[in-house]
Amino acid sequence: MVCDLCPRQCGALRDEVQGGGFCGMPSVLVCARASLHLWEEPCLSGKTGAGTVFFSGCTLGCVFCQNRSISRENFGKALTEDELYASFQRLADQGAACIELVTPTQFTHVLAKVLERPVPGGLPVVWNSGGYERVDVLKALGGKVDVYLPDLKYVTPSTAARYSGVENYPEAAKAAILEMYRQRGPARLKDGLLKSGVLIRHLILPGQVMEAKRVMDWIAETFPPGAVLFSLMAQYTPVGELEGFPELQRPLRASELRAARAYMENLGLRGYVQELEAVGERFIPAFDLTGL
Repeated sequence: MVCDLCPRQCGALRDEVQGGGFCGMPSVLVCARASLHLWEEPCLSGKTGAGTVFFSGCTLGCVFCQNRSISRENFGKALTEDELYASFQRLADQGAACIELVTPTQFTHVLAKVLERPVPGGLPVVWNSGGYERVDVLKALGGKVDVYLPDLKYVTPSTAARYSGVENYPEAAKAAILEMYRQRGPARLKDGLLKSGVLIRHLILPGQVMEAKRVMDWIAETFPPGAVLFSLMAQYTPVGELEGFPELQRPLRASELRAARAYMENLGLRGYVQELEAVGERFIPAFDLTGL
């Protein structure tokens, strides 16, 4: 296939064996783990955990990535559509609260077909992405994804270029989130679990509280109160390729989280705030082909 799935539209040639383009992935599915995950937002994890499937490769180049072994080093196992669907069934049998697809953008062409099948247990499908999506490609997921879980990492192009290598990230992510909301509408919860809607995440980076505030401003200005959920994340851990980024070589300060939390509360954004206790490499899943 000649790939144009993400906003890079690099036109890479991807076949069943050879990976190509920025994501480095072949045209077939490659996964690194499928398991219950208890560390997502409460409305996704519930009491039993989200049924997470971690895909290999990534369309972004975040210098602080915690999942580098799968996002950049391409560790994973090739799966057929039937094998992936079987992993959904196993997760449902284990009591998963949802089926969560993590970093799926580079495999949208396959996942759109897999999601034509009934999801085991009638579980909601969660699309957990970095937010760097093409609107035209997202339209192929209409009616197949119940919950969109995008990052909105930045709204400043220069910051996006410095830390994730894509200056057009803010433009693309904002447009993608608007399409996600167009598809699913206001957030709908039942018994404390998110059944349909959009939950936007933002990871606060060290020294970037002002960027977090700009992200929250855009959400508050764009959507009716309570229409989307927001997750303010504090789990930044200094890992990755940080030699040229001294400002990122420290954890988030408690004062930074307090300032961002207060701003979120003042805006009246509905959602979640992650505590600093969630920081550390022990919270990074083991990418060891579990569940595949």
